[in-house]
Amino acid sequence: MNEDPDEVAAVRPGEELDWVALERYLREHVEGLDGPFVVEQFPNGSANLTYRVSFGDRRLVVRRPPFGEIAPGAHDMRREYTTLASLWQQYPRAPRALAFCDDHEVVGSDFLVVEYRPGVVVWGAVPSTMADSPDAAHRIGFAVVDALADLHRVDPVACGLDGLGKPDGFLERQVRGWRRRWERVGGDAGALAGRIDGIGEHLASTMPVSPRAAVLHNDYKVDNCQFAPDDPDVVVSVFDWDMATLGDPMVDLGILLNYWPDPGDAPDARAITPPGLETIGLPSRAEVVERYAHRSGHHVGDSAWYEAFAAWKTIVVLQQLHSRWLRGESTDRRMATRGELIPQLVRRATAILAHA
Repeated sequence: MNEDPDEVAAVRPGEELDWVALERYLREHVEGLDGPFVVEQFPNGSANLTYRVSFGDRRLVVRRPPFGEIAPGAHDMRREYTTLASLWQQYPRAPRALAFCDDHEVVGSDFLVVEYRPGVVVWGAVPSTMADSPDAAHRIGFAVVDALADLHRVDPVACGLDGLGKPDGFLERQVRGWRRRWERVGGDAGALAGRIDGIGEHLASTMPVSPRAAVLHNDYKVDNCQFAPDDPDVVVSVFDWDMATLGDPMVDLGILLNYWPDPGDAPDARAITPPGLETIGLPSRAEVVERYAHRSGHHVGDSAWYEAFAAWKTIVVLQQLHSRWLRGESTDRRMATRGELIPQLVRRATAILAHA
């Protein structure tokens, strides 16, 4: 069995913050902080900068946007704070937000502080702590699906999030907005730019009718779920809520399918799947769709459109990350190769639409 990846690591060079200012802010705004101040970084995410901050035995999570130019609406720490300050009351898998700061004198940007929860994340193997659990991977997969369906059953009014977004016309605005984002970075994509434009045009002309609006996570995938260490049936936390909104819940299902490995996939269809995840025994995409439909009660006949939409959005995000590297706005060397994943996703989105 593979060794479990470390949860935290030393802060990457170039991603240090003003630790003195941050420590001072946290001691003033979060109750009960005693003991020495220690900072580590969660090393596996590739968008927002996320740190684990310890004061003795007390641990917190601090999140801020990446350095460099930020696309409008992206990396929205205020939105994440607003969501997590309320959602935890109706959806216990949402960590509770503790503080939000928009004073850029502290760390150079907006940031939020969230409670820390212990647990394990499934990256490319079944965690060693679940090694003795029968059929662990299948259970992990269904737990991820169930956690998503349960989110979509939350009443936005009951948890005070009815003002989080504008669900009317949500899907049309999504397609239009992502096309604008693409226009800002598409010039760096070379010969593929025309095909990617064409995918966007196809999606815009074939949009399905949306079901009843729900709270959307908007980046839902296996590695944004945290499990109880020894229980593959229990998702204890869902991470990364900076794009949360109200809208079409099928968008979240499409995102999950986009990242989900399937036994029938060609190797290059797994461009954005954590290496190894396709071999651990997760349910198939068809089983994911069926499970979601049963638990959520939603019609899923248009799931292929939503999966293709998610693949296309991922193309745009990867190009944004790669363009930030090309322009010298990122010090994370992983961004240098993000563009290499785009051709596979273009082929995948095209194939999904051809068979939808």
